[in-house]
Amino acid sequence: MSRRLKQVAGVGLVVFAAAQFIRPKSANPPTDAARTIQAQMGTRSELVAVLDRACSDCHSNRTVGPWYAQVAPVSWLMAYGVSEGRKAVNFSEWTGYQTDEQRRLLVASCQDASKGKMPGSAWTLLHPEARLSTQDVETICTAAHQGEASAAGPNR
Repeated sequence: MSRRLKQVAGVGLVVFAAAQFIRPKSANPPTDAARTIQAQMGTRSELVAVLDRACSDCHSNRTVGPWYAQVAPVSWLMAYGVSEGRKAVNFSEWTGYQTDEQRRLLVASCQDASKGKMPGSAWTLLHPEARLSTQDVETICTAAHQGEASAAGPNR
């Protein structure tokens, strides 16, 4: 190995090691079980089962990061993704949303799942259990459309 390559490798190793000391906030906030989507829809709901399996790591206060999520720069990306996911919709805070907002969030979830935008491909590459099947997407969309129908009332 040339001297220059060894220097570059040494500097890269030092930077990588130093990066491990820059830790993002990754603790899950406390959750009131009565505010969750599980409390509102019941734990036997097909929708809840899909959301728990495929969506909860980014869209709830129950994030379980894999071992490599403790290693920078993956830890930074994971913290950012979870933060953005919770901003978009947090199923641990479900009853805190107004009914119209819940419907809108389910419709958006249906659209994102139907287009393959959610869950993200980088996540499902390493977590195949989070991939949404056609049946999973149907479950999300059925719940979204039922919410739309109930919002429209009986004259729809």
